[in-house]
Amino acid sequence: MDNLFRKDAFNYHALGRPGKIEVIPTKPYSTQRDLSLAYSPGVADPCLAIKDNPSDVYKYTAKGNLVAVISNGTAVLGLGNIGPEAGKPVMEGKGLLFKIFADVDVFDIEIDETDPEKIVQIVKAIAPTFGGINLEDIKAPECFYIEERLKEELNIPLMHDDQHGTAIISSAGLLNAIDVLGKKIEDLKIVVSGAGASAISCTKLYIKLGANPKNIIMLDSRGVIHTDRTDLNETKKQFATDKPVHTLEEAIKGADMFLGLSTGGLLKPEMLLSMSEDPIVFALANPTPEISYDLAMATRPDVLMATGRSDFPNQVNNVLGFPFIFRGALDVRATKINEEMKLAAAKALAELAKEPVPEEVNVAYGISNLKFGRDYIIPKPTDPRLIEIVAPAVAKAAMESGVAQRNIEDWEKYREELRKRMGLTNPLKRQMKGACRRDPKRILLADAENYKILKAAEIVANEKLAIPILMGNEAKIKKIIVENELELDGVTIIDPKSEQNKAKMDGYIQQLFDKRKRRGMNLRTAKENMKLNSYISSMLVENGEADAVLSGLTRNYPDTIRPALQVIGRKPGVQTVTGLYIVLTDEGPLFLSDCTVNKEPTSDELVQITLQAADVVKRFNMEPVVAMLSYSNFGSVEASEPVKVRQAVQELHKNHPDLCVDGEIQANTALDQEMMQENFPFSKILGKNVNTLIFPDLSSANIAYKLLNKTAGFEIIGPILNGMNKPVHILQMGSSVNEIVNMILIAGMDAAQQ
Repeated sequence: MDNLFRKDAFNYHALGRPGKIEVIPTKPYSTQRDLSLAYSPGVADPCLAIKDNPSDVYKYTAKGNLVAVISNGTAVLGLGNIGPEAGKPVMEGKGLLFKIFADVDVFDIEIDETDPEKIVQIVKAIAPTFGGINLEDIKAPECFYIEERLKEELNIPLMHDDQHGTAIISSAGLLNAIDVLGKKIEDLKIVVSGAGASAISCTKLYIKLGANPKNIIMLDSRGVIHTDRTDLNETKKQFATDKPVHTLEEAIKGADMFLGLSTGGLLKPEMLLSMSEDPIVFALANPTPEISYDLAMATRPDVLMATGRSDFPNQVNNVLGFPFIFRGALDVRATKINEEMKLAAAKALAELAKEPVPEEVNVAYGISNLKFGRDYIIPKPTDPRLIEIVAPAVAKAAMESGVAQRNIEDWEKYREELRKRMGLTNPLKRQMKGACRRDPKRILLADAENYKILKAAEIVANEKLAIPILMGNEAKIKKIIVENELELDGVTIIDPKSEQNKAKMDGYIQQLFDKRKRRGMNLRTAKENMKLNSYISSMLVENGEADAVLSGLTRNYPDTIRPALQVIGRKPGVQTVTGLYIVLTDEGPLFLSDCTVNKEPTSDELVQITLQAADVVKRFNMEPVVAMLSYSNFGSVEASEPVKVRQAVQELHKNHPDLCVDGEIQANTALDQEMMQENFPFSKILGKNVNTLIFPDLSSANIAYKLLNKTAGFEIIGPILNGMNKPVHILQMGSSVNEIVNMILIAGMDAAQQ
């Protein structure tokens, strides 16, 4: 496995375009005019504007979003002094992380220089290019001098991540560790193994958080940093102790916390046993911790453990910090990254770990329900909320401490900009959440004997997006809740087979029989049907015990829709029930109908499908622009299918002239305005972005949305059932938790329209 991983690592960096990052233009460049604007003569005016007003460099160039990752390769993590060229893959990797986690652009700069004074002069000389500087993998003690000098002499945010990144993340972990264990930071006896840049920065930040310096013992490779030693530099002298201890074995006795930034295997089981009750062990040496997680837990089950590794709980990973710290600092044009900003980042991370975890994080780590506690005191790097929690905290601290040159007035707008910058959520989904949060509806979840349904219920309940009602065997539901530690206290559970609900179910049997007795259903069949969740759930909504129902996770679509039609039925005047999917593309949402119900719709049914789809689009405050699809373009083929589409378009033009719709038209033509202009300048959808596609048959619609989902990777919401008298929505079999949450939001919005 190690050999395979090494082979994959070489291939990852070498195959295709070598390296991991590239420069991509952000402005048009396809015409001569574009090039003239980009360079000469168009570039002259911005240059002169910056000459007259230097701050305009942020207005006309990429400086405000550009960070230099600078290293001389003298202390590359786990590899040591390997030099600038050998360190370049690491710096490129840092650039990649900056971009994917916080949309910060990076130039990596490797310097062939070890003299700290010369490094200071080099960085100062190139600093005008950048909005911020990230020093990386420069050995101690030179790194301390370099950072301090540059902080004094530059007016842009600068941070040596090896020092401060680990300090910030481990501080967040420490705050939560003492919270979990009920300890006080001022009382902690702390042993720090290692006296390099990271260890010293961690210790300083712990003191800022309230740790007592007299309770801290630090060790380097020669033992305890003690006042009786004569070999200490000025940095180490700050942490010298006069206590009668000189070895790790002596120092660790009775200690509450061990912080390791030293050597793998250094902390022995007998040393761990000598620590206080509920010891905190942050063994952060990589790739081998000072004591392995498994050995530590086997030695002392009461230990609260963190490492630098992703395969164990509580990973102290710098990627939780530096992208978002620089993001916040850049966005307020901070002149430095100060202690207040670092503490704000640590506290924001600590608070985030206490919040319920998004399902995509659980899925990424193969965990059923990650929850704040001994095994989760630090957020995971895949948590999409990091940028909108940490960056604003840093930006606000910069403003309050007086180092910001630009103020943020509307914090919610700023968070929205961060989400949009990262493409974390589609605006349509945010709109759905906003609508549901304003007026949460009672959503009956008919398949509640299922972890995914219950996890989705926990999410919407916690975010106050809906009031979930769980239906199923109460004992089974509660067992799943307990086993997965789900936060669903107080959520209503309806057990149709319980004794207390027997009379109600008997009444529903009679009600169903009365509804269907002249439609081929006898009393015996009504009794059998009312044993099925799909009938019971529909009847509960029909009788006002819930505002909407969501079912079908474990049943075929037709078997789920049929009971809803028999119990709830269509809206008055509606002849056709239709199914629609929303495809969340990078260009905005596409609404596709009919994807689930009508196999071979007639022209009249196509009209109803179109009108219902248009109503859904309007519900999202969008103006529908509808293309009615075919394999024909405006009469290019005379056959039954194009003709029925053409007839539907004619009827819509006649009876609904305000609706922007046209066809029959091929899908590629409808989505290509240049082709439309060249070939069909008469079309009503010319010059408009088509957002609604109506398919001529179920087969093509079903194939299309599944291809978009699987090949293009677009997120898809649906199926949305239209035309029902009360909100009924049906899940696809095997839907994910996120898909279920999306459908709960759809059901809530639908219920709000009733």
